[in-house]
Amino acid sequence: MSAVTNLALLSVSNLQAWYGESHILHGMDFEIKRGELITLLGRNGSGRTTTLKAILGLTGVRTGSVKVDGVEAVHLSTHQIARLGLGYCPEERGIFSSLSCEENLLLPPRIGEGGMSIDEIYVMFPNLKERRNSQGTRLSGGEQQMLAMARILRMGAKILLLDEITEGLAPVIVQTLGRVIRELKAKGMTIIMVEQNFRFAAPLADRHYVVEHGKIAAVVEKHELAAKADMLHDYLGV
Repeated sequence: MSAVTNLALLSVSNLQAWYGESHILHGMDFEIKRGELITLLGRNGSGRTTTLKAILGLTGVRTGSVKVDGVEAVHLSTHQIARLGLGYCPEERGIFSSLSCEENLLLPPRIGEGGMSIDEIYVMFPNLKERRNSQGTRLSGGEQQMLAMARILRMGAKILLLDEITEGLAPVIVQTLGRVIRELKAKGMTIIMVEQNFRFAAPLADRHYVVEHGKIAAVVEKHELAAKADMLHDYLGV
């Protein structure tokens, strides 16, 4: 294995962010290596979603450092950051309701090599193939979530930012999403998940970062889950 693969693909250092007058992030520090999956865990309002948005330049003022494959991105605009290889799946999904399922898939631009073809996506998400001609508003919540994920897989993104992808979904859909994430990780995809469902996240992640009051309060490696269960319960109430 080359030395390059051991370097952080995304490195966040002393990241601070504001919404107007509200100071939300107070010095986030974490990193993720190529092919890893990490989670940002925490209670509502802890700053997890804001962290994803700040990485992408979607908050107001932000300071600190966000390096994507060694390139400093904290002063870049959102479209420039995306072209460094970031794909964002927001909690609200952002489906274009007037377009069909397949039109939604064809819409995003390619930002890098390695994006999945429509046929590859339909193998991964058979439900979307069945509903490819259905209008966005006619898709179920689970189908919309699959579409939101599938859409960024066509872009050729190197890093996926997934925000609460299981929220409000039926258990069978959650299982499907778990299968998809395992497949993506096996393909070498780098993934950051903001996730409230700890039972879903625990077996998937290499490392968990616990966020509290806009900064990292604890780091738990996968092999430490059992030993640090009580601590996680205190932070998360899981």
